[in-house]
Amino acid sequence: MKDEKLQKALARMGLGSRRQMEEVIKAGRISINSTPATIGDRVSQGDEIRVDGRLIKYTAENEKRRRVLAYYKPEGEICSAQDPEGRPTVFDRLPKLTHDRWVMVGRLDINSTGLLLFTNDGEMAHRLMHPSNEIVREYAVRVLGEVTPEIARTLTSGVMLEDGLAQFDDIKEGGGEGINKWYHVKLKEGRNREVRRLFESQGLKVSRLLRTRYGSIALPKELRTGRFLELDKKEIHTLTDLVNLRPRHGTGLHGAAKRKQERIKDKPLKARRSRQSGRDRDDNRSSDSKPNNRKPNQARNRKPQ
Repeated sequence: MKDEKLQKALARMGLGSRRQMEEVIKAGRISINSTPATIGDRVSQGDEIRVDGRLIKYTAENEKRRRVLAYYKPEGEICSAQDPEGRPTVFDRLPKLTHDRWVMVGRLDINSTGLLLFTNDGEMAHRLMHPSNEIVREYAVRVLGEVTPEIARTLTSGVMLEDGLAQFDDIKEGGGEGINKWYHVKLKEGRNREVRRLFESQGLKVSRLLRTRYGSIALPKELRTGRFLELDKKEIHTLTDLVNLRPRHGTGLHGAAKRKQERIKDKPLKARRSRQSGRDRDDNRSSDSKPNNRKPNQARNRKPQ
């Protein structure tokens, strides 16, 4: 008996959403065992699936271990697997997977820092990003200027941007002196540069932006800039519960991998500054003294000078 629908399998493997995969199938770009695929086809272990002639390694859903990484993005890295200009990307330092791929959950612009999630479950990534699921993102933002009560009301009531109405679900003061002040904001979508554009709509300039939470996952206190940690079973289940995905057998860390993670939490690795090239992966390089090299709770609570 076939295991699952083709479009669902392809989405789960991170090739796109189910709807996008349906369009690719309709365009005749996918084959199963050398036969052109059609909507409604089902696939199982052992089937040869090709997309534009490229062989796709298929693993049944109940056999694939669901994995999630939390990565502390530094400034200067782009949220793309490859860059024509040769700039470092957030994928450069992730562990390599065999017959699998990391799918990024949301994005941060090149000048922003903080929490990025990666998973090998494309369906999970798609659900976590989809606006209909209203997954909360939290940010610590340093703003040049003061957010008056009137501006705060405007930002939480809604501002019409060029791509539609946008708003913060919550905005609170975070300390600071002079013209540079910190604020903590929450919103339930992730449009391009949305946090920055909301502040700019009120004549305010964002000078620092740090994502501190995505859904149920906060930026781990022991995580340093340019490093990643793999989430355990309990943390992954809190994410899947948010988007109504069933738990999967084998989820989380086991054996040597789990022990290694525990050692890192007890003795965090040094921060790594952004590279000039994606080929530079020297683990022993530590970061300069910048605010985003502090523990996340320090970055959120400190008062900028």
